[in-house]
Amino acid sequence: MDSKMAIEECDPDEAKFSDSISYQQSDQRSVAGFPDEDGELGSLKNVHFNLESNGSNHNWLSYDDTMNFFHRVDSNQIIYRAKKKRCKMIGKYVMGNILGEGSYGKVKEMLDSELLFRRAVKILKRRKLRRIPNGEQNVQREIQLLRMLKHHNVIELVDVIVNEEKQKMYLIMEFCIGGLQDMLDNSPGKKLPDWQAHGYFTQLVDGLEYLHSKGIVHKDIKPGNLLLTSGQVLKISDFGVAEPLDLYSEDDTCRTSQGSPAFQPPEIANGWEKFPGFKVDIWSSGVTLYNLTTGKYPFEGDNVYRLFESIGQCNFQIPDSVSPTLKSLLEGMLQKQPADRFSIQQIRQNLWFIVNPPRIEPEVPVPNLRGQKDHKMTVLPYIIDYFDETKGSSDDFEEEVEYLMTEREYFGMEICLDLIYKSF
Repeated sequence: MDSKMAIEECDPDEAKFSDSISYQQSDQRSVAGFPDEDGELGSLKNVHFNLESNGSNHNWLSYDDTMNFFHRVDSNQIIYRAKKKRCKMIGKYVMGNILGEGSYGKVKEMLDSELLFRRAVKILKRRKLRRIPNGEQNVQREIQLLRMLKHHNVIELVDVIVNEEKQKMYLIMEFCIGGLQDMLDNSPGKKLPDWQAHGYFTQLVDGLEYLHSKGIVHKDIKPGNLLLTSGQVLKISDFGVAEPLDLYSEDDTCRTSQGSPAFQPPEIANGWEKFPGFKVDIWSSGVTLYNLTTGKYPFEGDNVYRLFESIGQCNFQIPDSVSPTLKSLLEGMLQKQPADRFSIQQIRQNLWFIVNPPRIEPEVPVPNLRGQKDHKMTVLPYIIDYFDETKGSSDDFEEEVEYLMTEREYFGMEICLDLIYKSF
């Protein structure tokens, strides 16, 4: 009697190869599983056995009823059924793997087929945006702002493609290999060395000064919105809640705020009806610098109410490990009253900003984004498959092509792809 087992486990967007295994039943006893892309054995979900005996009807057994049917098999008896996705193009751009996913939509890598530049695309669905408060308005505002901005420390919007039939919008931006929040999450003590934080902070101030010169208040400066290119250039991103000031207004007064609670200033926490917008960005930049250099937040609370209560009182402690010059900068940026808070010019005059701290501690690297290996391009396998086997149109991307390979072929292809990656 022959038996076949199918294991369906993970998100197809995340899978490098299929999670299906077919094999002939063996007399040897053991458990067979499918490793995930990190090399660990994945959990078994939706496991069924199809028992075939002399052409009889199929009898499907549940997961609980089949746990005793696992048998050990030799590696040369396992056949990997790889499910490949066909190459998909949006305009002149070739799609790659998912890099991340936020509340607004997925972010994937792209390759400009004409200029051969790596890009990132934010894929937005109108149906999903309508379920988010002010979702469509925030996206339209971000597009309008990014189209008028051009600075090396501000993320560049390269193109916008709208598919009315599928109700999708593609925001194509310059490619970044990661962000400061990813680095903090993967660093010892959840912080960066002072010399490294200094380099990123000076770039943040450059970008912030440019935005303020254009009359734009970002309102959501935080490590999660500060991205990095492969050349370690910092990019301010996510302008969904940013506010352009009226060209004829007398000052930078703002009346609304939708930023992240932990980075909001006392005037917003205390419910002021109007407040200076530029000083909001100064405050959130100060909280960001505090977080980068200490691994902590100056204000914390069990919930948003307690957090705002702590921020409103503006009582915080700076760790003793912080240098005197950095302490003076943090205290100046985190003043309770906006009028007393440092301006961009005062930040630039601070000694810690002027003098780069000594490079004592090792550099914290930028971790790989989802679907990447050593920050290498994820579009390449799709291009290879396209010219090698796939001849269909871009609309066939959702269809899957299956082929079988042995374990030796599977790992051999991994080695070949790695050699191709290194050539780029």
